[in-house]
Amino acid sequence: MAGENPFKGNLTSLPKPGGGEFGKFYSLPSLNDPRIDKLPYSIRILLESAIRNCDNFQVTKEDVEKIIDWENTSTKQVEIPFKPARVLLQDFTGVPAVVDLACMRDAMNKLGSDSNKINPLVPVDLVVDHSVQVDVARSENAVQANMELEFQRNKERFAFLKWGSTAFRNMLVVPPGSGIVHQVNLEYLGRVVFNNEGLLYPDSVVGTDSHTTMIDGLGVAGWGVGGIEAEAAMLGQPMSMVLPGVVGFKLSGNLRNGVTATDLVLTVTQILRKHGVVGKFVEFYGDGMSKLSLADRATIANMSPEYGATMGFFPVDHVTLQYLKLTGRSDETVAMIESYLRANRLFVDYNEPQQDRVYSSYLELNLSDVEPCISGPKRPHDRVPLKEMKADWHACLDNKVGFKGFAIPKEAQGKVAKFDFHGQPAELKHGSVVIAAITSCTNTSNPSVMLGAGLVAKKAHELGLQVKPWVKTSLAPGSGVVTKYLLQSGLQKYLNEQGFHIVGFGCTTCIGNSGDLHESVASAISENDIVAAAVLSGNRNFEGRVHPLTRANYLASPPLVVAYALAGTVDIDFEKEPIGMGKDGKNVYLRDIWPSTEEIAETVQSSVLPDMFRSTYESITKGNPMWNQLQVPADTLYSWDPNSTYIHEPPYFKNMTMDPPGSHGVKDAYCLLNFGDSITTDHISPAGSINKDSPAAQYLLERGVERKDFNSYGSRRGNDEVMARGTFANIRLVNKLLNGEVGPRTVHIPTGEKLYVFDAAMRYKTSGQDTIVLAGAEYGSGSSRDWAAKGPMLLGVKAVIAKSFERIHRSNLVGMGIIPLCYKPGEDADSLGLTGHERYTIDLPSKISEIKPGQDVTVTTDSGKSFTCVARFDTEVELAYFNHGGILPYVIRNLIKQ
Repeated sequence: MAGENPFKGNLTSLPKPGGGEFGKFYSLPSLNDPRIDKLPYSIRILLESAIRNCDNFQVTKEDVEKIIDWENTSTKQVEIPFKPARVLLQDFTGVPAVVDLACMRDAMNKLGSDSNKINPLVPVDLVVDHSVQVDVARSENAVQANMELEFQRNKERFAFLKWGSTAFRNMLVVPPGSGIVHQVNLEYLGRVVFNNEGLLYPDSVVGTDSHTTMIDGLGVAGWGVGGIEAEAAMLGQPMSMVLPGVVGFKLSGNLRNGVTATDLVLTVTQILRKHGVVGKFVEFYGDGMSKLSLADRATIANMSPEYGATMGFFPVDHVTLQYLKLTGRSDETVAMIESYLRANRLFVDYNEPQQDRVYSSYLELNLSDVEPCISGPKRPHDRVPLKEMKADWHACLDNKVGFKGFAIPKEAQGKVAKFDFHGQPAELKHGSVVIAAITSCTNTSNPSVMLGAGLVAKKAHELGLQVKPWVKTSLAPGSGVVTKYLLQSGLQKYLNEQGFHIVGFGCTTCIGNSGDLHESVASAISENDIVAAAVLSGNRNFEGRVHPLTRANYLASPPLVVAYALAGTVDIDFEKEPIGMGKDGKNVYLRDIWPSTEEIAETVQSSVLPDMFRSTYESITKGNPMWNQLQVPADTLYSWDPNSTYIHEPPYFKNMTMDPPGSHGVKDAYCLLNFGDSITTDHISPAGSINKDSPAAQYLLERGVERKDFNSYGSRRGNDEVMARGTFANIRLVNKLLNGEVGPRTVHIPTGEKLYVFDAAMRYKTSGQDTIVLAGAEYGSGSSRDWAAKGPMLLGVKAVIAKSFERIHRSNLVGMGIIPLCYKPGEDADSLGLTGHERYTIDLPSKISEIKPGQDVTVTTDSGKSFTCVARFDTEVELAYFNHGGILPYVIRNLIKQ
């Protein structure tokens, strides 16, 4: 049981300069251990947490020693516990998290225990953001119109979250319309240092969105986890993690004139994905750090999931402190933060001699080597230098279908689809841009690229260039601050002129909420098999994510989004070809409308002011009229409405007993799906539109929901019936059982029938037959979407055998009781001669004590093949979760025992 903290003697007072004290803190220097000064700053944060929370039960002195000895232990798959300072939820994942908490209360109530034990023990910040469907785009009143539509569609979901904010203690809810979770976290919620009743400690956060890592740019250690892990952390469970290696990434030099932070992050993403950083921290350092604004750092940190790292960390320095003041934090708070971090050796002062820190591996980038670029057409790390884009596009048309190919026959590559758009003649070709979105998340927290986009729009307008009306343009700032400085600069009117009206404050096109294309545009694409393009300033461009009709999707800086919208095509060499013809009849090139770095800096200096942040976030706490008018019950137990299509009680705890089900293998399972490499959580559990012919659509239609009210999979994550039907429902799914056919179907092996994946899974489940999934490398990459594990569990999937897993998804599978197995190096389904038509038996000991993390497991098939896999239970705690049938039943049983 928990005991006294053995490090209580290391509690030290932090004096205020004028007398008195800021509070007390657990001092790292007082340990007098020379190894600490060589630790990466990101590891020091793990160390401080372990010392502060040490009770020799959940966190032991041995755990502390493992972290101090990081240089030696990080190479040995050593397990440590970590207790984050807070948990961050956004509504797409916040709804299922609150659903799970409500279910856990019900389960405890049924088991005769005090259900009010289910309350967050650490602060929970819930931002209602992922809810802007771009129905109305080119309109001055787009914000209000889209918000009204969202409240009509999502009133029940919003009311449920408001109920959660009153039913559960320690939960702050930021209402809809305030901004995207990551930017609100950066500008407002991030504490950097907590002062909790006089105890000082570093802010750290786990969030239910993989881009929680944006906060690492502020020097706050944060990363994405699945909702189920977040819920356990809320309820006081330490997170079990393998002590990570840390890649030291040295930055030197300065970005060249005209090169943006987006160009830098796409370059960093490619470098790190090639280096291999899955499961690792990346820590940035070097002289180049002083040349990067906090917003530039946040842009790089945001895309950690795209380069595969747990986090991309920027230690706190003077740049951080300047940003805290800019965003309205008080002078006293900033003084406390600096004093504490300096006293605990967590602050970097580049004016002082730097002691060398030890890293697991080293990389270096001279910022002056970065050149303008975009990424695509299907993956964020497929960077294309802007000067090579035209050649790369034509290669993509030629190449066979894949990450860099569309296999368009030579004779069809010049096809022109002519159509009528509101009485105006229009045409589309392969590469025509039909969506151009400056979308929240990666870039809208960065004033330099946002004001840069405004300057491009202004210069284009002055020269007489105009975006074609059939290009769906939109601007979704991450917070209201962006609107204020775009108005202050006078640039918003020029963005409006080019169709980039503000459509809402939240996640839009990047998550698949791009809304419908105009019917004439959609028909022209579909009837002529046009490879249409979307260009967006987000971080994800996986197939089928942005829009079902845009097969080519490119990530670009906001200024380049405007430029490509003006050009109307990605089939252009900006250096040699004009964007269009100006009003004077002369050709206009990209260089004619591209602002200089100095011009952008001057605009930022005069337009981005501290009062904008203060006034924006003061108004957030007051809510908005539509949110404030929502009526919610006062009960602490939720009254489930069986007719609701948004909020439904899932079956996770049905028939739950106090005794855990124990370890189990798999016997004679069928293969539900057979995949290749890079299957993302978007493939497994799409967040975008619900196809009209899908099982999820059928479910909604049967319950009287009209097609116009389907909303998205993301918005319906509180209903397991919809989400189970949406599992593996991505329209671009490539399943080897279908021999080249693309779509959300599979073969029901016993009958040979082609069925929707959900229908096939239900056939197996009804017959009492288990299923598994075969996959290639990087299975589960992309978003930290817990529904990508919850959905397969509800479909009856018992195991996934893959070449490798992305970190968060593997953890989520364990959290839902699904066995993750990895082939031995050099092996995969093809090399082993597996077709997916076999039946699979996975031999696991029935006693959990006989299973060890990372042990070998034998898999046999009814065709006589036998092979060895590694069981990816990476820690003893994960084995305990598996023994209990998942992380949430484990938490319930432990709470009842207390």
